[in-house]
Amino acid sequence: MSYHEIINIILTHKVRILKITALAVLFLFLILLLVYPVTYRSKVTILPPDEDNHLSGVESLLGGQDFSDLLMSGSPTANSQLYTEILKSRSAAIYVINKNDLLKFYNMNNEVKAAEKLDNNLNVEVSKERIISLSVDVSSSLFPLFTGQIDKVKNLSANLSNSFAEALDSLNREKLISKAKKTREFIEVQLVQTKANLDSVENELMKFQEKNKTVSLPQQVNAAIDAAAGIRTEIVKTEIEIGGLENNLRSNNRALLSLKNKLAQLKEQYAKMEIDNQDYLLNFKNMPELGKRLTDLLREVKIQNEVYSMLQQQYYKEKIQENKDVPTVQVLDAAIPPLKASSPRLIFATVTGGISIFIMMCIFTLMKERKIFIYRNNVKEE
Repeated sequence: MSYHEIINIILTHKVRILKITALAVLFLFLILLLVYPVTYRSKVTILPPDEDNHLSGVESLLGGQDFSDLLMSGSPTANSQLYTEILKSRSAAIYVINKNDLLKFYNMNNEVKAAEKLDNNLNVEVSKERIISLSVDVSSSLFPLFTGQIDKVKNLSANLSNSFAEALDSLNREKLISKAKKTREFIEVQLVQTKANLDSVENELMKFQEKNKTVSLPQQVNAAIDAAAGIRTEIVKTEIEIGGLENNLRSNNRALLSLKNKLAQLKEQYAKMEIDNQDYLLNFKNMPELGKRLTDLLREVKIQNEVYSMLQQQYYKEKIQENKDVPTVQVLDAAIPPLKASSPRLIFATVTGGISIFIMMCIFTLMKERKIFIYRNNVKEE
C-alpha cells in the first residue's frame, strides 16, 4: 500500500475516525475527571545540617570539639545524605503513621506493611546546595468528586510532609542524646579513675617532700616538666577520645584514624623527650636520683590535674547535651495544602490519549481496508 493510498483511505474515512476519536477522548476526560483517583503532593524543604558542628578529624580536636560532635563528624554532603537515609527509614515512617493515624487511612492493621506503602509514596531529593526537598504522594479513592475526599487528601499530603520533618528532628535528637549519654557514662568512669590516680600521686608527693624536705629543681627542669606534662596530658586526652569513639565508629572511620595517628605521634614525641636530649630540653634519666623522683611526681601530679579538669568540663558539656531539648532540624518552607493535583494531569493525559486513539483508529481503518482489498481481489480471481 503506497503513501498516497494511505492518505486517501484516511481522508475517505476521516469523519468516522474523528467521530470515534472525539467520543473516546470525551469518555477518557470524564473518566479522569470523575472516576480516576486524584493524587496530591505537598513539599517541605529542610536546610542542610550546620557545618560548624561537623568538623572532621584533627580540625575538630584543634577546635575543642566535643566527643559527641566527633561521633557525627564527616563532610556536609554526607550529613545531608544521612538526613535522607533517616527520612527513608522505617522508624521515620512509623512515627508519621502513628502521628496521622494512617493505619485507618490505608485500611491496614500492620505498621510495617503501612510503612512500606508510605515509603513507596515518599519523594526525597537533595539539591546541589544540599537543601532537602521532601513530599508524599497521597491518593484518593475512586470517584473523588462524589466522596468529598479532595480537601482531606490535600491537607493530609501537607501534614505527612511536615510530619516527616518532625520525625527527622525527633530521631536525630534521640540519637544525639543517646550518644551524649554514652559519652557521659564513659567520662564518669574516667573521672573516678583519674581522681583516684590524682589522690594517690598527690599523697605520694606529699610523703616524698616530708621525708626529703624540700628538693629544689633547676628552672630548666621545671620548664621540662611543664613541656613533658603537656605532651603526656595530650596523650591521655587522645586515649580517652579514642576510647569514647571506638564503640560508636568503624575502625576505618576518618576521625578515628586521625586520632590514632595523633596518638602515635604524641607517644613518639614523649619517648624522645625522655630518652634523647639532643632536641628536647633535658634528659630526665641523667638527673640525680632524688631530683629524678621529684620530677616524676611533679610531672604526674600536673598531668592528672589537667586531665581531671578536662574531664570535668567535658562531663558537664555532655550532661547538658543529654538533657537539652533544642530542635536539630531547620525547616526552610513548611508544607501547605497544594492547589493542584500532581496526578492525573487532566489536559496532558487527555491530549496524549486523544492522539493515541486517533493513531490507533487510523491503523485499524487501514488494516480493515487492506483486508477488504485482498478479499475483493480473491473474489475477482475466482
